[in-house]
Parts: sequence; structure tokens; C-alpha cells
Amino acid sequence: FNGNEGIEERIDAIRRRDRRFSRQAYEFVLDALDHTMVYLGKDQRFGEERHVGGKELLDGIRELASEQFGPMAALVFTRWGVRDTSDFGEIVFNLIDAGLLSRREEDSRLDFSEGYDFEATFAEAFQERMTMLRSSVH
Repeated sequence: FNGNEGIEERIDAIRRRDRRFSRQAYEFVLDALDHTMVYLGKDQRFGEERHVGGKELLDGIRELASEQFGPMAALVFTRWGVRDTSDFGEIVFNLIDAGLLSRREEDSRLDFSEGYDFEATFAEAFQERMTMLRSSVH
């Protein structure tokens, strides 16, 4: 890729090669990475210390999806072509190949396998939030 290409053009190029996931899925992963870096305080660091691992990113994805989509997160992911956490690994490695993300030697697609079940995770997160809301009302 030439360095003048923007993120949108690079995502379009990825999607010409690999049609499995929607543009929104790629944009969401990049947003979740930013969210995770801020949450972990890595946005203030430099070089290697800024790196977010696969498991950390999956936690950030879960958190951001819970905030943005609540119990509908699993459905949103399905619409984007994302069926399980290993699909987020595919997205991340497509972004690495496009030069939008960097990787360390030890980073692997396997970091994204066996993450969490979307349906159960987002239903549970929603139930917890509703319980907290109800207890704060009384």
C-alpha cells in the first residue's frame, strides 16, 4: 500500500480480497483497539509498551460492544459476518496485512480462538446492567 491511502481505502482493498466481514466490523475493531488502549493507559505509552494483545483486545471488544449495542451485540456481529471471537482474529490479521495495525512476533490468530460466546456474554452483561439500574432506582 502507498502511505497516502486512507483507512477507508485500505479497508476497501481488504474487502475486495476477503468479503467475509463488513466495513463496520473493521471500523469497530479499530475503535475497540482505541478504546482498549485508553482503558489500559497504553495510549500514553510509546513503542512496544503501546501494544495490545489479542486477549486484551477481545476484552475491549466485549466492553465496547456491551456499551454500544447491549444485548443486541451478538446480532450486530452476525450481520457484520462475525460469528465468533476467532473472526475478530481474522479481521485483525487482515488489518495487519493492510498495514493498518502492527504485530509482535508472538501475536497469533490463536489469541482470538476460544474467547467467549457472544449470545451468553452480551445477555449476561445486559442482565448485570439492568440489575444495577434497578437497585439504584430503589
